[in-house]
Amino acid sequence: MKRSDFPFLGFGVGLRRPHYGHVIENHPRVDWFEVISENFMVPGGRPLEVLEAVRERYPIVMHGVSMSIGSADPLDRNYLRDLKALARRCKPAWISDHLCWTGVGGRNLHDLLPLPYTREVVDHVAARIRRVQDLLERRILIENVSSYLGFVSSTMTEWEFLTAVADEADCGILLDINNIFVSAFNHGFEAGKYIDAVPAERVVQYHLAGHSDHGAYLLDTHDHPVRDEVWTLYERAVRRFGAVSALVEWDDHIPEFGVLAETAGRARSIYESVRGAGAGRYGVSSERDREPALQAHHRA
Repeated sequence: MKRSDFPFLGFGVGLRRPHYGHVIENHPRVDWFEVISENFMVPGGRPLEVLEAVRERYPIVMHGVSMSIGSADPLDRNYLRDLKALARRCKPAWISDHLCWTGVGGRNLHDLLPLPYTREVVDHVAARIRRVQDLLERRILIENVSSYLGFVSSTMTEWEFLTAVADEADCGILLDINNIFVSAFNHGFEAGKYIDAVPAERVVQYHLAGHSDHGAYLLDTHDHPVRDEVWTLYERAVRRFGAVSALVEWDDHIPEFGVLAETAGRARSIYESVRGAGAGRYGVSSERDREPALQAHHRA
């Protein structure tokens, strides 16, 4: 897998229910949207109507929260069937999910739970990702999660684990900059080392988000503005990785759409200050500029 296998989409935001009407009616000037896959894995109704309307004007990416790629349970074939059907319908630029487990014994805990960083877990998770990719007939991206505890059995760092899984599975990486910052604070490692160690050729997308500061620890809540320290870490990533699509997440206490668009605009400004204006393949400052990304998206 090479990053060049995926289009550079620019700077987007997560599509959330409070903004459905605004996006459809006003066609805001953002580059692309990421949708939570499970919200649209339904037989019909308003969600799919919204998705169809949005994908006509913007590239779409599907981001899941329930694949549970690290679980000891068998892969959920019904879930993967529905995921593939949704992908056929909305033709996403790519599909992503989290490097974690969300339940075991048939129970979904509705949380993104960390894994031990061992060779055995690398082999287990990578084999499952390969099977998912075979079923979906496409490469996927895996995202690093934030964490609040570690395992005494771990024998490698988180970035070594993420790299080993991606290399063995031959998949891409969705690098969540906020999650790196949160985990670095909680576990006492240097966030910059994480950015410097991840294989550049596998990083296809960033997430940028806010978190809650509880003093002794940080909690990844996606309900605050992106902190300055996360922006600094993002700039470091831009310097190392170059043209990587960036996405703003905001999932609680969601502000007006303009706040998200301004945040995506800040990501673009940092990118252009580092790489130079027009350094990316598709900057989105006009409908004409958006067209190459849309064409690549609709061919997917």
